[in-house]
Amino acid sequence: MDTHLIKFIAVLRTSGVRVSIAESADAICAVERLGVKNRTNFRLGLRSTLIKDQKDLQIFEELFPIFFGSSGISPLFDIQAEFSPDEAAAIGNILQTFQVQERYFIERLLRGDALSQDELARISKFTGLSQADDLRYREWLAKRLTKAMKINNIREAITRLSVLLYGKGITPQRSNEIIDLLELNLAAVETYLDRYVGHRIAQNMTRVREIDSSDALIYKSINSLTDKELVKLDDDVKRLANALRSKAALRFRRAKSGRLDVKATIRANLIYGMVPIKLKLRAKTLKPKVVVLCDVSTSMRNYSELMLSLLYCLQDQISRTHAFAFIDHLEYITPDFVGLGAHEAVRKVLQKMPSGYYSTDLGSSLQNLYDDYLDMIDRRTTIIVVGDGRNNYNDPRTDVFKFLTRRSRQTMWITPENPNLWRAGDSDMQLYAAISSVVLQAGTLAELSAAVDNFLIYQ
Repeated sequence: MDTHLIKFIAVLRTSGVRVSIAESADAICAVERLGVKNRTNFRLGLRSTLIKDQKDLQIFEELFPIFFGSSGISPLFDIQAEFSPDEAAAIGNILQTFQVQERYFIERLLRGDALSQDELARISKFTGLSQADDLRYREWLAKRLTKAMKINNIREAITRLSVLLYGKGITPQRSNEIIDLLELNLAAVETYLDRYVGHRIAQNMTRVREIDSSDALIYKSINSLTDKELVKLDDDVKRLANALRSKAALRFRRAKSGRLDVKATIRANLIYGMVPIKLKLRAKTLKPKVVVLCDVSTSMRNYSELMLSLLYCLQDQISRTHAFAFIDHLEYITPDFVGLGAHEAVRKVLQKMPSGYYSTDLGSSLQNLYDDYLDMIDRRTTIIVVGDGRNNYNDPRTDVFKFLTRRSRQTMWITPENPNLWRAGDSDMQLYAAISSVVLQAGTLAELSAAVDNFLIYQ
């Protein structure tokens, strides 16, 4: 379902609907909570999370049944299964007088045979449907498809058959039943053709956006990514970072001369009878400083690698980044990134701290930060911790974390674990969460990107 939903979101974007990464994550969360059994709740859940503009409602309502309508062709009746020998012989003799193609399709309708994918693919190529990527041409292409299959000729042949059945030993009532069932089967085929055109155009739109493989990965649980998929994500990390950089640069440019301080302006203009003359501005926004602590134990390595990749792609929006990795002790890894990308640099760090050799001890790592690197932290510094808060029953050193929180601008904790697990086993996440300025759950690259955007907004 997630992959299907991602394609749906991609087609919404292609159709002009603005859907952010955070809204996409909200939609996936809504589906997880509401389920898909109740179609109305499912549709309303997606609409409320993905659509924020009245003009986009029509696009959503058009695309939703294409993606989430009943799958496959409507059931066709096997009409000839209930023929008597006399009826079968009579209809067979009549069909011998029809043209070959007409006889072929009517016989298929009598058997209730559905259209094969090979047949549809051949016709699609012939009609240009295989290249169509605009839903505005859906109705026109559906007409081309029905014309290519000569549906009108088949309908006329059914009408002739209804006339020829009389006087062939078949009662009028029985003749009407057979014709009615044939027309129902033909209507089902037409309905399926229309639905197939919509699906095919939507597929072409996702192919044009090239999101089938790469974009799906940004919504996949980071913990389940393979090494090959992590390498594939490099381009997505850069793309997301570019989007974040543009947003951050715009916010910084707007705040460069200081933002209007409404309260200070009102106070300063009381002497003028509440008629504002002199504007008061807040202090200029300065680029943030970051100290990031990344858990590189086996369960957290992929998360930490992607987080570091995002941050290092955003260095022009950050005054200074000090990066640390930890398992049972702290390693200052900023020098390891000189001349290397985050992917290669993290691999270099992991060679120093192999998995399975240490037990995670964040408390000890926090003490290392306090003892050796305290001068890196001041009132402009944001401390970001990427970890699951599991300490293997070691001392969590919440006293040190509390001191660092007071000394810094803010502490942001990013964890992949659901809050329901924060009290389970060796997790100290509940203790750290109570002290942290911000706690964000991020299990996918899309959610990590949203977390970084959150950090850049509140500077």
